[in-house]
Amino acid sequence: MSLYAQLQQRAADGRPIRVGLIGAGKFGSMYLAQVPRTPGVHLAAIADLSPDGAKANLARVGWEAERTAAGSVDEAIQRGTTHVGEDWQALVAHPAIDVVVECTGHPIAAVDHCLAAFGNGKHVVNVTVEADAFCGPLLARRAAEAGVVYSLAFGDQPALICDLVDWARTCGFPMVAAGRGHKWLPHFSESTPETVWGNYGLTPEQAARGGLNPKMFNSFLDGSKPSIECTAVANATGLTVPSTGLLYPPASVADIPFVTRPRSEGGVLERKGMVEVISSLEADGREIPYDIRMGVWVTVEGETEYIRNCFEEYKAHTDPSGRYFTLYKRWHLIGLEVGMSVASVALRREATGVATCWNADVVATAKRDLKPGELLDGEGGYTVWGKLQPAEASLRMGGVPLGLAHDVKVVRPVAKGQCLTWADVAIDETTHAYRIRRQLERLGAG
Repeated sequence: MSLYAQLQQRAADGRPIRVGLIGAGKFGSMYLAQVPRTPGVHLAAIADLSPDGAKANLARVGWEAERTAAGSVDEAIQRGTTHVGEDWQALVAHPAIDVVVECTGHPIAAVDHCLAAFGNGKHVVNVTVEADAFCGPLLARRAAEAGVVYSLAFGDQPALICDLVDWARTCGFPMVAAGRGHKWLPHFSESTPETVWGNYGLTPEQAARGGLNPKMFNSFLDGSKPSIECTAVANATGLTVPSTGLLYPPASVADIPFVTRPRSEGGVLERKGMVEVISSLEADGREIPYDIRMGVWVTVEGETEYIRNCFEEYKAHTDPSGRYFTLYKRWHLIGLEVGMSVASVALRREATGVATCWNADVVATAKRDLKPGELLDGEGGYTVWGKLQPAEASLRMGGVPLGLAHDVKVVRPVAKGQCLTWADVAIDETTHAYRIRRQLERLGAG
C-alpha cells in the first residue's frame, strides 16, 4: 500500500500522524509549506527560539494566522490547529506527538532533542545532518533501544542518495559509487563568510535582498557540507570514503559513469563501493554544461554480457565500455520533500536513511594558522572547514569532529591545512553531544 494511500486512510479515520517541529527556519519553512497539502498529517506543535519569527515564516509560506492561535499543544490537538512556542521539551514529551522533526541546524542542541524524543517514545526525522555525521551510529542505536525510528530527512541529499543505493542493491546491481554534485575548486576550502558570495556566484546585494545567511551558504561552498553529507551516506550504506578526502572530479552528467570507475579502469576511485562528489566546474573554473551540481547519483556495474547488452538496448547512461551505468536525479527539493520521511517512519516504521556502521567522519581542519586562545566558529566560518576522513583515520589521530567545533578554544598552535585533534582544543565535556561522540569512539576502538 502506498504511503499516500495510507495517509488518505489516516485522514478518513480521523487518526492523523501528529508531528512536532523543532526549528522553523528555512528548511523547516519549506516543510511547513507542504503540510497543509498533505492528508493524514497534523502539525500539532512548533518549538523555536523565536516564536514570532516562526509565525512570520508560517505567514510567508501561506498559513493563516488562526491556524497557529492555539495556546497549548493540548488545544492544538483538540482543535486540529498548531501551537507555536519556545518549549521544545514540552513538545517532545507530549503523549500525542508521533514524530519529531529536528530542524534547528544546531548539532549540539539536535543531539539533546533527539535523545529526549527517543526517551519519550517519539520517532525522529533529523534534518540536522551535522549531528548525524559525528554520532549518527549511536543515535540510531539509542532509537532502536527505545523502540522508535531515527531517520535522515528525505529531500536532503543524503537520504536521496541512500534511496538510490537501496534501489541499486535491491535490483541486484553491484555498487560502484554514489554521491552528489557540488560547485568546487580547491581554494574554496579557504572561503569565509566575507568571500562566499563572489565564489558562490551572487553579489552581496543579491544575498542581502534574499536574506541569505553567509555562514550557512559558506558551509556548502567550503566543502564542509558535502563532507558531512557524504559521511552520513557512508555510515548509512556501508560505502567507503577516499583515504585523503573528497576528490571532487569535474564531470558533466554524461561523464559521471566514466569518471566514477576504479583507477585501474580509467576512473578516479581507489576501489569500488565509495562515496564521491562531482564538481560542476572544470579545474580552470569554467562551468560544465548539464552539470549535477544540485543533484544526486549512483553508479552501478553490469557484471554480465547479458546485462550490458540490456544497457545498450535500452539506451542506458553508461561509460564507453558499457559496463558502468549511472542513474541520477538532477535536483533535490530539500524541505519540500520531508513529508516522505514523516510518512515512512510513522506508517512503515522505516527510516529514509539511518547509520548502520561507522565508516566515515568529518574532521575540523584549519583554514588558516590558528593561535592559542582563538575560538573555533564551526562549519562555514572563518577558522575551520570539514574534511572527510575514514573513521579509522579520524579515530587514530584523535580528530575533532566538525559538528563539535563551535565556540571551542584553541589551546596550542595549529597550522593551516592541519586537522585539529582533541589535544588542540579545550572543549565542554558536559554536553550530551560530546559524551555520545566519545562513547562512539570507545566502541570504534573496541
